[in-house]
Amino acid sequence: MHAQPPSPRFASDAINISRLLCILGVIYIHAWTGLTGDRLAAAAGGGQGAFRWVLVELLSRSAVPLLGVISGWLVAGSAERRPYAAFMAGKVKTLLVPMLLWNLIAMILVCGAASLGWLSAPRPQGLWWTVDELFCLTGTNDVNVQMYFLRDIFVCMAAAPLLIRLPDRALAAVGVAAAVWFVADWNLYVLLKPQILLFVVLGILARRRGWESRLGAAPWLIAAAPFALVAPVKIAVAIRGGDAFAAHPHLVNSLDLLLRLSAAALAWRAAAALARSAANRTLQGLAPLAFLLFCSQLVFIWFGGPIIGGLTGPLGAPAYPLFLLLQPLLVLGAAMALQAMLQAFAPEALAVLSGRRGGAGSLALRTPGRPSARPAPAPDRLATAGPRGG
Repeated sequence: MHAQPPSPRFASDAINISRLLCILGVIYIHAWTGLTGDRLAAAAGGGQGAFRWVLVELLSRSAVPLLGVISGWLVAGSAERRPYAAFMAGKVKTLLVPMLLWNLIAMILVCGAASLGWLSAPRPQGLWWTVDELFCLTGTNDVNVQMYFLRDIFVCMAAAPLLIRLPDRALAAVGVAAAVWFVADWNLYVLLKPQILLFVVLGILARRRGWESRLGAAPWLIAAAPFALVAPVKIAVAIRGGDAFAAHPHLVNSLDLLLRLSAAALAWRAAAALARSAANRTLQGLAPLAFLLFCSQLVFIWFGGPIIGGLTGPLGAPAYPLFLLLQPLLVLGAAMALQAMLQAFAPEALAVLSGRRGGAGSLALRTPGRPSARPAPAPDRLATAGPRGG
């Protein structure tokens, strides 16, 4: 089954914008709060806790679905053209190697600082913990919590050459099976977050059927309607509390999946609008940072959060909401500084840590027929990321 030709010109810019905005949104999920355990749960009922919940649960959770769909959309246009060995060798360079290196960097820096008493952070808990933390074998990371996404995307990419050759009905059946896997909450270890397979499948189908073009041009009312219907139900469930629905985890998981998909659709519509706006040029200039931003965000948050938080106070302090809102921009600035430093003093290290994307972390896609000042990376070199919760 061959994919349709790439969608109109806006898709390239909208993909770059989507990835950047999704990763910035993920930072809200990981944002420093200064609270842990029971204190954070108790603060959830206050005004600032509710504000943070809206940022995280209603908005930022769209990131993994949209990034997964983008991954499927891109691979649908590239995997058929390359031998399997060459295809997977590319994925090792663009996904697996950066994941391992960034996990190792985070473990050395964060766990080392925690062991010295400089940070309140996870400490090494034995050989198996170290291996699992590095390779994401059986669970999400304790330190670099977002890296499970690269792990699961790599597994999905290993199956992508088969998936893109399935007819639509068989491919849809794979997606349904992944959804059932997630809703049933089975832990089979093949994928840590099986819903990612569903999102990749939806991306492949979207490319075949041109859904990205239609949704990107849809009236706002239509694009927002699913989210507007599901979000109030999610809010009502949150108000009632998790204990009230403990006996119905499958329903809660189903609601969670619907909310994420509807939020992702709305986020794509917003990215498409930005791609047609005056902000497009600025956002395209920032897009090359997306992968580096994704991989490095937790290191910056672990170290920078307590420093700035010492001035603003933790969640509940008067100045904290401003710090919370600015955290994505602060981490983005740190990533820009890191990229500039590596580009100046260790460009090869930057290329490796950026998954060989343009040699220096470049993620911008090139639309056929569109002039470019620099060579464009292969379009299937994904810059994706996602939150701990999937």
